Amino acid sequence: MRKALILCMLIASTAVFVTCRPAEVYEGSSIVENKQQVQDDVKEEETKETETKEVETKEIETKEVFAQSFAYYPIDEKIESRIMGVSWKQGSPVALKDLRYVNVFYWGFDEQPHIGELIVNKAVAKDIVEIFEELYEAKFPIAKISLIDEYNAEDSKSMEDNNTSAFCYREVDGKPGQLSKHSYGVAIDINPIQNPYVYKDKVSPSEGKSYLDRSEMSKGMIVKDDLCYKAFTSRGWTWGGDWKYEKDYQHFQKQLK
Repeated sequence: MRKALILCMLIASTAVFVTCRPAEVYEGSSIVENKQQVQDDVKEEETKETETKEVETKEIETKEVFAQSFAYYPIDEKIESRIMGVSWKQGSPVALKDLRYVNVFYWGFDEQPHIGELIVNKAVAKDIVEIFEELYEAKFPIAKISLIDEYNAEDSKSMEDNNTSAFCYREVDGKPGQLSKHSYGVAIDINPIQNPYVYKDKVSPSEGKSYLDRSEMSKGMIVKDDLCYKAFTSRGWTWGGDWKYEKDYQHFQKQLK
């Protein structure tokens, strides 16, 4: 009887062992799997935080560049060395101290943002920054914006390259002795090819002949009452496209008081 009892106890304990062992293995697997999942979740969260910080950093950097690219500064030594004897010469009607170097963003013909540079009279510098910020936000296309000094201050070469430019000490083409408004830094020419100067049979630049029909809108063209026109005229500028006997569709100027 005693032996039978002991045998039964052994069988019972073995049964417990057998039934408990798989349970221990199951619990151990769950713990490992859960631990791995937690580690994966932590890594994923850390990756997201890193990506978020990188995006925020890029946004801050973009805003800083954007702010700096719609600004104007006095002519420093570096800029002076670029324009001295080129667009600015002795005898210029405006002193260097009365000119401002302007940085702007613009939307190119390639539908990409670019940074351009202009020089204007300090009296209109604020206007120019505000105007080009409006044009950029509206994605008004501009071929390029470089100092005319890149073309040795030759207006014809700048226009042929469809360059937008402002200050340049020079006479009005075909009118010896008469200084252009560009000489005072209060005029700007935008997309010369799409907006040529027209007087009788003369078209300048000659590449602009394809754009004489102003009813056929093309990229970069300026017409009365459009966004570009209003951005300038609302600030007191006049447009060469409104002139009676000749048309200078690229040209805006402002009369200083």
